[in-house]
Amino acid sequence: MSDEDLFAEEMTGVKPLSREARVRLVKERLSEDQQQGRRLAAEGREEVINPLVDEGVLPLDAWYVLEFKRSGIQNGVYRKLRLGQYQIDARLDLHRMTVKQARQEVFSFISEAGQLGLRTLLIVHGKGQSAAGAAPTAVLKGFVNHWLRELQAVQAFHSAQPLHGGTGAVYVLLRKSAEKKRENRLNFTKGRTQD
Repeated sequence: MSDEDLFAEEMTGVKPLSREARVRLVKERLSEDQQQGRRLAAEGREEVINPLVDEGVLPLDAWYVLEFKRSGIQNGVYRKLRLGQYQIDARLDLHRMTVKQARQEVFSFISEAGQLGLRTLLIVHGKGQSAAGAAPTAVLKGFVNHWLRELQAVQAFHSAQPLHGGTGAVYVLLRKSAEKKRENRLNFTKGRTQD
């Protein structure tokens, strides 16, 4: 006796369950952002919300030097960053962007650089356009100064050297990725013996 015959014998006298009539549900139309969020969730990627502000930050003077260092950053590392002695891994130019565009670009740039394991970045924000003796108008410079302090991936930043844009650009030092930390540990312990 074959499997099909055995199955048919077992199913004799079985009646299909009755079903209620199906009702077609009409879903409300989703906005582009909602559709994008659902698409990312379905792919297993979560949408990251940009925490950076796009209003309420005062412009800075064109010649103001940006500087910031989180606790735990060695003075020698910060000095090398300040002097532009690290190789720049990536560069972002914000010229001719609105604050909203720059906000998104800076957030995406820092996030992507962190994912790629990049460490030293250059962001060109410009000096603004101001007449002599006029009020400071370096709007993007003020926002970049504020934004970089808010991002936990940023360990330090400082205005660039003249060859990289001077006070119209900023060097950014990102946190080391887990892979880079592991490589450093392996290099440091190479040749040492364990007792």
